[in-house]
Amino acid sequence: MKAIIVTNQAVGTAGMKLVERQRPEAAINDVVVKVHASGFTWDELTWPPSCTDRLDRDRTPSIPGHELAGVVTALGYGTTGLSVGQRVFGLTDWYRDGTLAEYVAVEARNLAPLPGDVDFAVGASLPMPGLTAWQGLFQHGRLKAGQSVLAHGAAGVVGSMVVQLAREAGSYVIGTGRAVDRQKALEFGAQEFVDLENDILEDVGPVDLVFDVFGGDIGKRSAALIRTGGTLVTIAGPTEARPADGLAVDFVVESDRAQLREIVQRVRDGRLRANVGTISTLKDAVATFNRPERRNGKTIIRVCP
Repeated sequence: MKAIIVTNQAVGTAGMKLVERQRPEAAINDVVVKVHASGFTWDELTWPPSCTDRLDRDRTPSIPGHELAGVVTALGYGTTGLSVGQRVFGLTDWYRDGTLAEYVAVEARNLAPLPGDVDFAVGASLPMPGLTAWQGLFQHGRLKAGQSVLAHGAAGVVGSMVVQLAREAGSYVIGTGRAVDRQKALEFGAQEFVDLENDILEDVGPVDLVFDVFGGDIGKRSAALIRTGGTLVTIAGPTEARPADGLAVDFVVESDRAQLREIVQRVRDGRLRANVGTISTLKDAVATFNRPERRNGKTIIRVCP
């Protein structure tokens, strides 16, 4: 099969190339999926699991990519809940070869059925941002209707999902980002927008929950904006920032079939809109990843035309 591999983590996307690799086989509780579309996260090559195993040993050349939509072609021993020929989408294990390939072996529990009226490119754009937003808001943030949310990076891949899911849950949502992102954030449902380049973040009134994707100084300053008992949720890594008498949570997203079903149903109903950016082919993927321009939306690789 054809696959994209990363040969050297230190040089990032410049160390990627298209090669021929052996097609994977399904282990116990696995399925093999013919990948129709794969999502790529712009900084995923900096994540240790992209190039190392669980014992921190180098495993390059490795196949990156963690999000996929495709069709099941084989079942491993003991696999239940899915069938050959079924359309699926989901999030792969961090430490296994990924989805920038014509075929991938995935634990069946990490996949959910993809309805026939949802395009593969849309399906591949949903798992990581959708699950991240869902788990941050509802599992870790314990968001309730009527609460207020400050969503950083509101026009971005994760932030746009945070905005939409929070609005649907009955929250008042304030988005942040660059000046150029204002209109896009408002279109996704933010009721106010803070330009982090020109506005004063501290002018935001007390909020119940901050969803932070930036970390650093923005994360620290945001903690002071949370009312007593509120929550700071971050995906930017461990934080020393703490809201007054509140909770600070940093987390790593996990695959969840039931949540994937909820997310894709909202897409079908028109309640949730995918934030798809550049769509490329596997042949052109490496060139796409190495383009210098700013990325808008999830980068999708159509593996199978």
